[in-house]
Amino acid sequence: MTVRIQTEPFDLGVEMTKFGEKIGSSGAMVTFNGVVRDEGDSIDYILIEHYPVMTEGVLKNFSEKAIIRFHLEDVLIIHRYGALKPGEIIMMVATAAKHRHDAFSGAQFLMDFLKSRAPFWKKEISRGQEKWVQAKIEDEAALQSWN
Repeated sequence: MTVRIQTEPFDLGVEMTKFGEKIGSSGAMVTFNGVVRDEGDSIDYILIEHYPVMTEGVLKNFSEKAIIRFHLEDVLIIHRYGALKPGEIIMMVATAAKHRHDAFSGAQFLMDFLKSRAPFWKKEISRGQEKWVQAKIEDEAALQSWN
C-alpha cells in the first residue's frame, strides 16, 4: 500500500507501470484518475489544502479497510494539493486484486471515501473571486451505500 500527498505533478503512465510491476499474482488492476474540471465557470485554478499528518493517516486507514474488505493485493493513492489549473491531474487511485470485481469495487469504495471523507479542502478561484467547494449530497450517499 502506498499513499502519497504531494504538490508535484506525476506521470500516470510511469505510476501505472510501477504499480503493475508490484502486483505479482493479481489478475486485475483498476485505476482512476481525477482531473481539475472547468464546468463553464471559467475557473482560473483550484486551491487544495490539507492537514498533512491527519490526511496521510486517514487515507492509509481507509486503504487498509479497502484491502481487507475487497481482498485487494495492493493499493496506490496519489493526491496533489496546492494550486491546480483545469486539465491538471489531481489524483490517482489504483487497486490490484485476484479478480476484477474486487479491484473495481475497491477502487470505487476508495473514490467514494476520497470525495466524502478525505480531509482535503478545495477552493475555486475564478476572476479574482474565491469560493469554497461544498460536499455534494450524491457523494455522501455513494459512501453510505457501502454500509
